[in-house]
Amino acid sequence: MSQQDNNWEGVLAVWKPAGWTSHDVVAKARGILRVRRIGHTGTLDPAVTGVLPLCIGRSTRFVEYLQEMPKTYKATLRFGLATDTEDLSGNVIDQKDASFLTASMMVEAALSFIGEIDQIPPMVSAVKIDGKRLYELARQGITVERPSRRVNIHGMDILDVLVEGEQRELTFSVTCSKGTYIRTLCVDIGRKLKVPAVMTELVRTESAGIKQEHCVTLEQISELIAQGKLGDKLLVPDALLTGIQAATAAYPESLHALQGKGIEAGKLQPPPDKVGLLKLYRADGVFLGLFSVDDNREIVRPVKVFHSPDGQPNDSKSD
Repeated sequence: MSQQDNNWEGVLAVWKPAGWTSHDVVAKARGILRVRRIGHTGTLDPAVTGVLPLCIGRSTRFVEYLQEMPKTYKATLRFGLATDTEDLSGNVIDQKDASFLTASMMVEAALSFIGEIDQIPPMVSAVKIDGKRLYELARQGITVERPSRRVNIHGMDILDVLVEGEQRELTFSVTCSKGTYIRTLCVDIGRKLKVPAVMTELVRTESAGIKQEHCVTLEQISELIAQGKLGDKLLVPDALLTGIQAATAAYPESLHALQGKGIEAGKLQPPPDKVGLLKLYRADGVFLGLFSVDDNREIVRPVKVFHSPDGQPNDSKSD
């Protein structure tokens, strides 16, 4: 997508700086772009840097789908130290000699977490318990019981192992499902080795398939607008939904789709081969919207139909 009628639309990948909240980044982008409808696809803690996709204009309708996609982080954990925030910003609550750990012990423990695991959200998270966010309770010095959550560690690569004197650190890249707390993963790796552990650094290197090379800094946004090049940095949101099947609708089915009517699945090309979400396109590549395939794969019904502001079909295309 690009600029239409002076309104920016699409997904703008921002490299979030340290010290900013995700809300701060959204507010700054609103001021620069002069667009109110902006939403991000996954909160990053203030100390964390990395990929923060911003959905602009009508692309905010994609936020709920993009934020469900896997994310990749680069993290460093230190063994032998624990804090009440599970990172270096907190107060030290435990220390223990971890010099007995070998490189192979640390690597084996970390890799054992690949797959589905249960996590207890940290007290500094935004999870709500009885209507209160955990970080609000933590600020009051209150600790409460938190139910565990099932998350998925899709993959992990060990990037560096530090074994020097009494120092023991592990740096790794991890791809995980939405809702995974990397700081808690670090603590749990230490717990498996029976030593305290703390996350010392975290960078989000990928979100919804977007990597650092796709990102711009907040400072670059104004520069790109002045150069007339910001549109080149706006990503097409439907193209980012790589895990959703796609099909094409010819006339008159394409018109029925824009009217919010159900369509016979057998009239699409190719016919959907599974139930669930479907990206639907017109024969000329115009994106019509997100549709749902029924349990019998007979009818495709609208979930989110996309029209341009003038009532015509959205004229964005996916490559």
